[in-house]
Amino acid sequence: MIKLTRRSRVLVIHYSQSGQLDSVAHSLVKPLLSCNDIQVDFLNLRPQQDFPFPWPLLRFINAFPESAHQIPCDLQLDTSALADDYDLVILAYQVWFLAPSIPISSFLQTPTAASLLKGKPVVTVIACRNMWLQAQEKVKSHLTRCNASLVGNVVFVDGVSSAASFFSTPLWVLTGRKGPHWFGLVPAAGVKQSAIDGAARFGEKIGLTLHKQQAFDESLFRGMGAVRVNEKFIASEKIGARSFHVWGKLFLACGAPESLLRQFLALFYIVFLILMIVTVVPLTALIKTILKPFTKARVARQKSYYSWPSGE
Repeated sequence: MIKLTRRSRVLVIHYSQSGQLDSVAHSLVKPLLSCNDIQVDFLNLRPQQDFPFPWPLLRFINAFPESAHQIPCDLQLDTSALADDYDLVILAYQVWFLAPSIPISSFLQTPTAASLLKGKPVVTVIACRNMWLQAQEKVKSHLTRCNASLVGNVVFVDGVSSAASFFSTPLWVLTGRKGPHWFGLVPAAGVKQSAIDGAARFGEKIGLTLHKQQAFDESLFRGMGAVRVNEKFIASEKIGARSFHVWGKLFLACGAPESLLRQFLALFYIVFLILMIVTVVPLTALIKTILKPFTKARVARQKSYYSWPSGE
């Protein structure tokens, strides 16, 4: 193996409620941790008032306005153990209501983020149920503002069908138990362990690039199947993101998350959200299927855009 003229440095910025995303991030950088000439530092974001897991139902719903509008929370940021400069930054995040989780979006709006990310190549790592396109668009905007370069994106989604995860994911979020539930009728939620273990291959590619002393660019994960854009969700995510934005304004106008008015509004919104998921999402998917022969070129352009920079 080629010896580096200096020790390379990689920074992993992450926040995880359940621990799943942390497992993904650590699996990805595992090959780097065994290299004496690569230093891997972790910045685990900690809100001043942490978000609970499992979530109480009303508090979960009441988190969506701040998520959708990316209203920052206060963070405990201790960067004293970090290096002065990094060759690569890995940003690992969850998706909350079609947006990056509040701790991640909060961090990306801080002067610390602007300083750490300026001029740096960045790899984003996402673990979510199945929808991540709109969240990544928001993250890309933050990275552009911080003058960072997105060179790769790796996405891990739940290992069950969308219909199954419609039940398994809420049960996990609200009870803290991944399952299976109901005597196996509802499968276990979350990213499959085999996919988490397989994240190491991306770390190996990063390590190889560092050892060859090559610059990181958009070709980093090309041809590795780092992302898969489900065309059925493209329109649904756009509709959902607009809905969250509009409803979020109404929630925010009702005061703080713990206010009584927002609690009542959250109860009403639960019914609306379920109806939207079981009607608008499948209806949009059906319409796209019917129109597929006439929209192939447009869908191909959309998939190419959303899969950038890693490619499918």
